[in-house]
Amino acid sequence: MENAGNKQFANQKRQPKNVIELEKGRIPPQAVDFEEAVLGALLIDNSAINQVIDILSPESFYKEEHQLIFKTVKELFGDSQPVDILTVANLMRKNGDLSSVGGEYYLIELSQKVSSSAHSEFHARIIVQKHIQREMIRVASTIITSAFDESTDVFDLLDQAEQDLFEVAHGNIVKNYSSAHDLIKEAISKIEEISKQEGLSGIPSGFSKVDRVTSGWQPSDLVILAARPGMGKTAFVLSMARNIAVDHKRAVAVFSLEMSSVQLITRLISSETGLTSEKLRKGNLDDHEWQQLLTKVKNLERAPLFIDDTPAISVFDLRAKCRRLVAQHDVKMIIIDYLQLMTAGGKAGGNREQEISTISRSLKSIAKELNVPVIALSQLSRAVETRGGDKRPMLSDLRESGAIEQDADIVSFIYRPEYYDITEWADGSPSEGQAEFIIAKHRNGGLDNVRLRFQGAMAKFSDLEENEGLESMVLESKMNTGSFLDEDDDPYDEQPF
Repeated sequence: MENAGNKQFANQKRQPKNVIELEKGRIPPQAVDFEEAVLGALLIDNSAINQVIDILSPESFYKEEHQLIFKTVKELFGDSQPVDILTVANLMRKNGDLSSVGGEYYLIELSQKVSSSAHSEFHARIIVQKHIQREMIRVASTIITSAFDESTDVFDLLDQAEQDLFEVAHGNIVKNYSSAHDLIKEAISKIEEISKQEGLSGIPSGFSKVDRVTSGWQPSDLVILAARPGMGKTAFVLSMARNIAVDHKRAVAVFSLEMSSVQLITRLISSETGLTSEKLRKGNLDDHEWQQLLTKVKNLERAPLFIDDTPAISVFDLRAKCRRLVAQHDVKMIIIDYLQLMTAGGKAGGNREQEISTISRSLKSIAKELNVPVIALSQLSRAVETRGGDKRPMLSDLRESGAIEQDADIVSFIYRPEYYDITEWADGSPSEGQAEFIIAKHRNGGLDNVRLRFQGAMAKFSDLEENEGLESMVLESKMNTGSFLDEDDDPYDEQPF
């Protein structure tokens, strides 16, 4: 008997090691009582919807029944219908969801959980916090599983992990689909907003004619700006970055792979102050020029402009930095100077053309993921120089890869006839101090050639007045003939024949 008792005692001692007690198990973070309180408030007070509709989504709720109820409430709200027990029950019955949540009895029970909607927003934020915790657990579990898989590429895994956490941080949980109903409402809302902004639906470039063609740089678009060296690619995007950051107060990020950040900002200072780059480089300024420098540079100091001069940056590093800039500084445009100096970061094998293809696809995916326009500068092949005529660039001149043209939403060129000692445009007007912004591909709009003023000493582009070219022609004509007519003079009064 004693041996049997000892044996039983030994079994009892071993049992806790093999049996996990229920209360020690892990349950996903949840706040069901707060979910019930919020849904109850929505059913008794329509004003509660305005407090939580921008905070919660159906996926925010832990219980599937609560997800279905909130989805129904949101659908009624979207159709401008009243929300109460009867309307929710009726729509859920039509959708075949009423029995899944426990029928009308459960809706009545929810409405009795609260007496007012006073704290609905606070309760909703607690629900969101629990949802974020659950999503972080999901992401972490996926990372752990993939990390143990020896066949997983570690850089792909790191990139995916950062993307998933970025989406969780912004509450942008990836959706599998969007209904036509929601998309049409969103599109109409956007059209109404555009009508109030004089047709600009994107980020304005600061060049009026360019904006008329593009309606501003559109979110998620990849814009390629290509030209031969010396045409002014960097000057153009710096002028545009200045217009966006200083005049429109939109945050801009510039990734310069060719020039240092100090060189870039010096060029911006030259453009902003009207002092030539040569004067700034030598520091040979008069007293009034020092005053001009210190006064006019203040607008640039306050501008939300961020410059990164990491050389040979990889696509992986670029994506990580762009995510942080968008998250921390609400950056609205990303500029890369220039594409051919980037690396694929070990993702692309084979030749340089395949690597450039990988880079261009990655830039398009960054634009789409962050929902901001990405402008990437690109070199053109030497075929432009060997070609006869006016040497205007064409799509076939894009260097190293046809994938650039394929991936880009807009392909544009900078062309300055003056660079090739061509003194006139095709229409006979003088080309001195002018450039042409050529839109050769526009996936969502028309094509056009826009003439701009170019001030080489300050590396600055600006709008060319409508009558500026005509005035130059008239002035040149007068200088050649040696006569300047008054407004009242008629050149046909005296006939030479």
